[in-house]
Amino acid sequence: MSYPEMPQRPWSQRHHVRAIVWTLVLIILLALSSWATGADFGMFLANLDQFTVLLVQMAHPAWDYLSVIIQPLYETIQMAILGTTIGAAFAIPFSILAAHNLVSNKYLRGLIRFVLDLVRTLPDLLLAAIFVAVFGIGSTAGVVTLAIFSFGMVSKLFYEVIETIDMGPLEAMKSVGASKITIIWYAVLPQVLNQFVSYFLYTLEINVRASTVLGYLGAGGIGVYLQRSLDQFNYSATAMIILATLVVVMVIDGVSNHLRRVLL
Repeated sequence: MSYPEMPQRPWSQRHHVRAIVWTLVLIILLALSSWATGADFGMFLANLDQFTVLLVQMAHPAWDYLSVIIQPLYETIQMAILGTTIGAAFAIPFSILAAHNLVSNKYLRGLIRFVLDLVRTLPDLLLAAIFVAVFGIGSTAGVVTLAIFSFGMVSKLFYEVIETIDMGPLEAMKSVGASKITIIWYAVLPQVLNQFVSYFLYTLEINVRASTVLGYLGAGGIGVYLQRSLDQFNYSATAMIILATLVVVMVIDGVSNHLRRVLL
């Protein structure tokens, strides 16, 4: 009695040639990138003990510094909430106009996407520097910067979600003569509401962290105190600022998870 011959894997698969080749290519590219940029990994390893020194100094946070940073931390949260809300509010109509399954005019859709790409191209630090020069030092510049950053980021996430919706409800409402606004309100938004909330809270979390950096440029918030503590080598105060920001981010993440469960 003869048995069918077992199929044999090619030599390249048996010896994982493709994986080895890709690994070697990545290593070569990494080495070439390090050489082109002048990155000195030897210096990094030689100064690795400085990280240990900083961690030891930051291992004892200045708890009494919490009373000093409560107000600027509250201002940072306000900046993040305002900036994210304003940016997301403007992002909703632009994301609808950028979705190919809702807008058939490719020229209008292309123009909207070009504007969104342009907004995302501008770094938030550059925006902060511009608006500090326009509005002066303070939280106004930070709010406007975060609003524009949120607008560009949320718009892209929103229209990508809209393009994945089920078109059945839209076709059903079109067949009974519903207007475009009615279709969007009753057939589009209910399908993407959960993702909208999730992306909004994710952007809010990013903006809380980003607003601490914007303070370096005078855009208000807790970043001013972070810069001051680092300039004074007061790493215990720096650790307190990092811990306070971490608590805020964790709270936002908890709220985000809870809302996702509720909306599901």
